[in-house]
Amino acid sequence: MKTQSLTPSGSWNSSQTAYPILFAISISHLLNDLIQSVIPAVYPMLKSNYALNFTQIGIITLVFQLTASILQPFVGLYTDKKPTPRSLAIGMLFSLIGLICISFASNFMYILLSVSLIGMGSSIFHPEASRVAHLASGGKKGLAQSIFQVGGNAGGAIGPLLVALIVIPFGQQYIGIFGILAIVAVLILTYVGNWYQMHLSPKTQGGAPALGSKSNLSKSKIIFALAILLVLIFSKYFYMASMTSYFTFYLIDKFQVSVQESQIYLFIFLASVAAGTILGGPLGDRYGRKLIIWVSILGAAPFTLLLPHVGLGATIVLAVLIGLIISSAFSAILVYATELIPGKVGMIAGLFFGLAFGMGGIGSAVLGWLADRTSIEHVFNICAYLPLIGIVTGLLPNINQKRK
Repeated sequence: MKTQSLTPSGSWNSSQTAYPILFAISISHLLNDLIQSVIPAVYPMLKSNYALNFTQIGIITLVFQLTASILQPFVGLYTDKKPTPRSLAIGMLFSLIGLICISFASNFMYILLSVSLIGMGSSIFHPEASRVAHLASGGKKGLAQSIFQVGGNAGGAIGPLLVALIVIPFGQQYIGIFGILAIVAVLILTYVGNWYQMHLSPKTQGGAPALGSKSNLSKSKIIFALAILLVLIFSKYFYMASMTSYFTFYLIDKFQVSVQESQIYLFIFLASVAAGTILGGPLGDRYGRKLIIWVSILGAAPFTLLLPHVGLGATIVLAVLIGLIISSAFSAILVYATELIPGKVGMIAGLFFGLAFGMGGIGSAVLGWLADRTSIEHVFNICAYLPLIGIVTGLLPNINQKRK
């Protein structure tokens, strides 16, 4: 299978997978999402320091996720027409400034400003980074997306652990230490940006979309398929919002674990998410995106339904199984969507990353509001049913599926 995406210059062959670039962009994704994961990881500290309620915690997530989501489709649409390799490093500079600000934040509004800067950095990073992964894939688009995604999920897992070791014992100002990682990411992204610039074809640099061939589906079928994918994104990321934002509170409330212990358990869940991510893309390349999407969302339902009704040990085991299964969905969804609308990798990546962040933010705010009025345990009982929505995957058309 040969990629029909960007025609690169120089000696690099577009049918070859550029693994050094894929690993570099994956490491950058790790650092980007590690920085992002610091925000929910310090929620217990911020809640205590500033006497915040769960609704305010949800608003923090909403502001962060909306700034990380609203801009992404527009960034992607712009870079489809005019790729901007330098924007990768520029986006990380926004995150660096946000980290410094939150380490010295003294009130709720200052916290909101700080997380919005980190969100803006993420919104710039993801669409262009996805285009780099697509360009470097050598036709192995699912594998490339999984390598890219696993970095982000690994960073999301490591962040809470580092917060438990560095920030929780020593205080809020130590959040600024993560700025060192942002500087490292800027250096890596500068290297990636140089490669990206060198391997763009003159046609693409001029703004003509040159990604992929024309879809065989009618416009109405494409719109219907995109609507189904959006429903699946809602299902996955509303559930993920319950875990990433409130799993620590759930464990503290139900099992009376310490804040540090809860962060370690969150790390275990997020590590399983990272491990599961690497499976979705290659399995989608081999067996078809639709099957993997179906299994990864609907397949998590038995475990999510059981989780609110078991003890601490079984809760952690079930959380690991849920993370492994549900995390394989996004790479398959994203590549499926790019095959629905060839030639719009940046826009599709921006749209779906943006929706993932947006749904996570809205979910966190709604669930925080619900937790204030009921209980954290009630929230987890309600969210347990969300993966059942995965049954709608059966309505997706079969497209361009298996590798030969």
